[in-house]
Amino acid sequence: MKDQPARSLVLRNVRIVLPERTSEAANVLIEDGRIVRIFDSSSEKAAKADSLIDLDGLTLFPGFIDVHIHGAVGVDAMEASADDLCRVSEFLASAGVTAWLPTLVPAPQAQYESAIRAINDLMGQQDWERGRPARTTSAPDLPSKDRNSLNANELQAGRLRSQLFGVHYEGPFVNSEQCGALHRDHFRTFKGLTDVDALPTINHESAIHMMTLAPEIDGGIELIKELKKRNWIVSIGHTCATTEVLDEALAAGAHHMTHFMNAMTPLHHRAPGPVDWGLLRDEVTCDVIADGVHLDPVILKLILRNKSSERISLISDAIAAAGLGDGDYEIWGEKISVNNGRTKNARGSIAGSVITMLDAARLMLTLGITEPDVARMASLNPARLLGIDQDCGSIEEGKRADLVVLDEKLNVRLTIIGGQRAVEGTR
Repeated sequence: MKDQPARSLVLRNVRIVLPERTSEAANVLIEDGRIVRIFDSSSEKAAKADSLIDLDGLTLFPGFIDVHIHGAVGVDAMEASADDLCRVSEFLASAGVTAWLPTLVPAPQAQYESAIRAINDLMGQQDWERGRPARTTSAPDLPSKDRNSLNANELQAGRLRSQLFGVHYEGPFVNSEQCGALHRDHFRTFKGLTDVDALPTINHESAIHMMTLAPEIDGGIELIKELKKRNWIVSIGHTCATTEVLDEALAAGAHHMTHFMNAMTPLHHRAPGPVDWGLLRDEVTCDVIADGVHLDPVILKLILRNKSSERISLISDAIAAAGLGDGDYEIWGEKISVNNGRTKNARGSIAGSVITMLDAARLMLTLGITEPDVARMASLNPARLLGIDQDCGSIEEGKRADLVVLDEKLNVRLTIIGGQRAVEGTR
């Protein structure tokens, strides 16, 4: 008989990274995919559950949420089938990512339609009603004595995949002067509602749609207003906008900035622009690529000191080469080389990253950022950006049990998605 998904689970003796602090030697009771109780391990009132896992010496973080990722393990979201996206989702789960937005670059209409079709197909397979993602393989047989009490070294779980929550269009309404690794050939200006109507969308009610755009393009402010009417999340990026235009964009509903400081006019002491505007506006949030390449660690600290962990999200901006190691890859119609974890395209530009959210979290922790602050930037703030922070993004009673267990070397020992054991091992 196959091991069935447990309806209840207790995580014992684990350090927990809570929103404002860490809790030593605590227990977490999970029922039907939700965190129902967090209590001290010394509590005399034991919680009953179908399954128990002892995590002594390990640390529990909220599952990471990546709102900007183009692909991994040889899969590019622009050319992926549903099965391809499933492979990425499995890889991400192994790195502690419990939710993600496939991110699309400017491309011909037919390619957009194909990409959205694949996202639609995979999202259709996700078990939204129970709040749990679909299994990709059956859980193996377990001896009956192991079904009720396991430790982290004994876990034998069926593979679950990280959930797709929607789609992120990076462009096509961006500024060619700040194209970064994107191809100018497919950039567009906004001429009217039909331009938005033409963008394929996901036909699941719970799907999230996000767009990075440059507000200074022709029709940019009207585009923001139209996207907000349609409940899209709007982020500013690939931009040369002046502070006056940025103020208009904020008033229209764009309150976030994509890969802050990258692909935008750099800071200049006589010409204010996106960087200083983003640093000074408390109502503006931003995300950063914390790979140590796109932004020097000193700059990461500078941004954090100005914006605080409340207003920064971590992203990977990973491309299809992530998880494959150094080499030359054909991505987005050109050769992209990866050398010592640094990407470069044929035009000499950095072309995304090859990190995961786990790598980004590790870097921030090595910079001396506290665990609660890192959890906020890797999980809670992305959830807030997507408008789902009441349901996930932090370890709190009532929220989805999307969790990652790390050891003292910051390796993933276990990922839990919707209350189910997804991945065990080390990364």
